[in-house]
Amino acid sequence: MCQVEFELARTALKQLKGPLSDQDKLLLYGWYKQATRGDCHLPAPPASDLKAKAKWEAWTANQGLSRMDAMRAYVAKVEELTRKEAG
Repeated sequence: MCQVEFELARTALKQLKGPLSDQDKLLLYGWYKQATRGDCHLPAPPASDLKAKAKWEAWTANQGLSRMDAMRAYVAKVEELTRKEAG
């Protein structure tokens, strides 16, 4: 696994035609942030900001996951979504 595969997966994700479920978006977001920024050290957003709270939770769910493992999970999910779309 390398940065190139991760970047290719990012490109492939943008080329998917169908909409992603909110759950898939949050999974991918969490892995992307973990892969690119590492552990989240930001304070939790207010509960009233549902979107920000969901994104923060998706990222913090990956606390302790190595950047490389986050990249692997991201690439695997994009490959799964690509296969699913192809039928």
